[in-house]
Amino acid sequence: MTLLYLIAGEASGDVLGARLIAALRARDPDLDFAGVGGERMAEQGFSSLFPMRELALMGLLEVLPRIRSLSRRMDQTVVDIEARRPAAIITIDSPGFTLRVANRVKPLGIPVIHYVAPQVWGWRQGRARKLGRKLDRILALLPFEAPFFTAHGIPVDFVGHPVLESGADRGDAARFRAKHGLAPDERLLIVMPGSRRTEVSRLLPVFGATLALLPPGIRAVVPLAGPVEEAVRAATAHWPRPPILVRDVAEKYDAFAAAEAGLIKSGTSSLECAVAGLPHIVGYRLNPITAQIVKRLMKVRFVSLVNLLAEREVVPEFLQDACNPATLAAALRPLLEGGATRARQLEGFADALGRLRPPEGTPSDAAAEAVLRAIGR
Repeated sequence: MTLLYLIAGEASGDVLGARLIAALRARDPDLDFAGVGGERMAEQGFSSLFPMRELALMGLLEVLPRIRSLSRRMDQTVVDIEARRPAAIITIDSPGFTLRVANRVKPLGIPVIHYVAPQVWGWRQGRARKLGRKLDRILALLPFEAPFFTAHGIPVDFVGHPVLESGADRGDAARFRAKHGLAPDERLLIVMPGSRRTEVSRLLPVFGATLALLPPGIRAVVPLAGPVEEAVRAATAHWPRPPILVRDVAEKYDAFAAAEAGLIKSGTSSLECAVAGLPHIVGYRLNPITAQIVKRLMKVRFVSLVNLLAEREVVPEFLQDACNPATLAAALRPLLEGGATRARQLEGFADALGRLRPPEGTPSDAAAEAVLRAIGR
């Protein structure tokens, strides 16, 4: 058996890892897998070295209190790689952890393939060339990433974005409404505060207060990401109107189909909504000190991937102080009312998503083919 070592650090990377494992096994049953992953990878028979939720952190000030624990987990990962000597290491997003591991194992001579290009093109362009000393190849999700990293001397495969094969556009609204016994006049709003504990603690109180300012009859649906499920349940337990909490991915997409709009943190969740044809707004907050650092270094106009792809503001973005209940509620009302604002978003979604497709097959197929080429199989 040829061993591939995968390292994912958050919910979205766990999904990518699971699909990649399935696509690789379909092509080569003589592959084995080890490393760090979550529930979705476990569904593929993957056994994680330690619970992935321990890595679901973001921001310098959030990481510092956990630095010793993270350092121990990094040591543990490096020792495991040294012992197993895999044919390749596939690090999946979560650059704060995965790229440090990549740097430490580089002397072993094992190829390191990074799945999801680090967003240095957005705010730390000077670091791109340094990545070439850690990584042997990048699997890029976004079309503009390939020329950027190639120009910095790093081999890149544009594989497309796996959100295209997520099934987000195949939800069943009637099934969701029937399951939860919703009255015909009950209207649904998708609320997605993120998959990291720091995101949930910072965004969910703001999102909850936003709901109180919306018209009567609006009920929240909150999809649960594994690493933060307990935190979300606790934070929403005392909302005046209990939200519908959704754990299953298929049910989440049913909720998308049944909802009228979304209040979303930036990232892959915005692309999911676009695939589902769900109009939404983006709200996001970082620790103020982290935010000031990012603001000074930022090289792009937008944080929403939909907007970056379309090269214009399709989805309204509200960051830091602008991410407040009054502003968010005012931006949601036109989407809930329908009309031209809603229609413009849907047109923009089609434009953005059309740029995400790989040259052939699905994104997971393209990623699997790139990995197999890299290890000579």
